[in-house]
Amino acid sequence: MAKLYFKYGSMGSSKTAQALITKFNYEERGMKVWLLKPAIDTRYGYNIIRSRIGIEARADIIEKEASILEAFVSERKDNCDVIIIDEAQFLSEKQVDELRDIVDEYDIPVLCFGLRTDFMTRLFPGSKRLMELAESITEIKTICECGVKATVNARIGPDGKVVTSGEQIMLGGNESYIAMCHKCWRERIKRERVGDINK
Repeated sequence: MAKLYFKYGSMGSSKTAQALITKFNYEERGMKVWLLKPAIDTRYGYNIIRSRIGIEARADIIEKEASILEAFVSERKDNCDVIIIDEAQFLSEKQVDELRDIVDEYDIPVLCFGLRTDFMTRLFPGSKRLMELAESITEIKTICECGVKATVNARIGPDGKVVTSGEQIMLGGNESYIAMCHKCWRERIKRERVGDINK
């Protein structure tokens, strides 16, 4: 019986690499993979998914208002054994509901990889809905520079300081985000604020 999976982790936890390795494993067994990513993620090209370690693959794009269920039924229903989605935090709640429908109605496993929370530790709408609906929820772990498990996607501004306000979505990689434990994140914010006051 198929399941909806949510595999989440902080920035730099190898989520994309694991998504692409999972794709390879299915295809190695002769199974057909429908690889998807939200259109908002244009960091490596419109239809490219790329890991920090350099592996990449072409993916179909999910537009912001698109129906994944309609695309599946009209284009992929008879040519798909599994759906794998990278950057799933950018999905809408409705799109996650449609993935749930695909699992239930067509017995197709759906594996979603993405962030759980933003730079201010708030759930993304897509991640929130996945936490509510997925049968299998797995954390892909990485560590803070102090050695403790990282849970915060700290956004770093052009001045090198931790950003504590702004839009929820800002695309970026290692130049814009650092995975940190909550304690180090809070302490760095405090240090940087004290530094501003003392100037």
